[in-house]
Amino acid sequence: MLLSELRTDRNCGDRARAGARDGTRDPVTFGPWVSRVARDAARQAGTVACGFLALLLCAAPAIAAPQFDLPPINAGNVAEAVEHHPGKLVWAELVTPDLAAAKAFYAGLFGWTFRDYHSNEVDYAVAFLGSQPIGGLLQHRAARSDTRQTSWLTFLAVSDADAAVRSALDHGARQIRAPRTFAGRGRQAVLADPQGAVFALLASSTGDLPDYLPSEGAWIWCTLLATDPDADAAFYQTFLGYEVYALPAQDGMEHLLLASDDSARASVNTLPALFTNRHPHWLNFIRVADAGAATVAAVRLGGRILVETHADRHGGLVAVIADPQGAALGLMEWNGAEDVQ
Repeated sequence: MLLSELRTDRNCGDRARAGARDGTRDPVTFGPWVSRVARDAARQAGTVACGFLALLLCAAPAIAAPQFDLPPINAGNVAEAVEHHPGKLVWAELVTPDLAAAKAFYAGLFGWTFRDYHSNEVDYAVAFLGSQPIGGLLQHRAARSDTRQTSWLTFLAVSDADAAVRSALDHGARQIRAPRTFAGRGRQAVLADPQGAVFALLASSTGDLPDYLPSEGAWIWCTLLATDPDADAAFYQTFLGYEVYALPAQDGMEHLLLASDDSARASVNTLPALFTNRHPHWLNFIRVADAGAATVAAVRLGGRILVETHADRHGGLVAVIADPQGAALGLMEWNGAEDVQ
């Protein structure tokens, strides 16, 4: 999303950049940020980060085993110059106990198609929106007594995975999966930030998709629920080069915008302190044509509504759902500019 499209005060970017240098931040009024979603999703998501971290650690031996080649992130950029947009949401992966059920749900909801990969004991599927790869789904066969929450893993773009990982570790991150190269895909790693939110970094071998408005059925946004948004924003700023902007709020909590290349990338919101058993985590959003209709379809397909459809402060409509296995994701009905260049 283009910052100028969302900004009401065209000088606020310069003031915020100056504020970031001297430790202050001017409030600005842009972005489809969802403080209500942040609060309500925190109520509903349970111990998402903690459970997903455990799932990742359990699945790590299986994830390390595949020998198959994965499709490139930017399938149309095999011969052109590689372009990276650090900090942009470029991929997401789901660790699920029921791969077939997950595929049926997302195919019915977003029209995704799938390409299956099998290697040793690994069952993995790549989701496509048309010809564009959207995300990956990994089968994790959990014991019947295993009640850990499944979740989508957020992949943020970098130009150099090893350098970004070193910087993140130097600033308090914990390494879950070391950098590894996947043929055709690029080099990626999985980390937990200093507050425990799990995320991944990906240096795509074919570069990232250009900064245009995503199609319906594609990832459009991600938000981080954190106990200390200011500290977490500063952490990600150190190795992703984000500009950080404060957003106005009437709820007494902190809401920050992360931007790069004059484009809004993500938001960081306060995880309400009264939910002491909740853990910081990322939440990804898919663009949809009609958020209300999409929530109805999600329920019909076996999912649940975590946050009902409502208008955000900038005119878009948002909701949060869970798939049949419990993985949460956001829906965003957004009709901004078609091209952010």
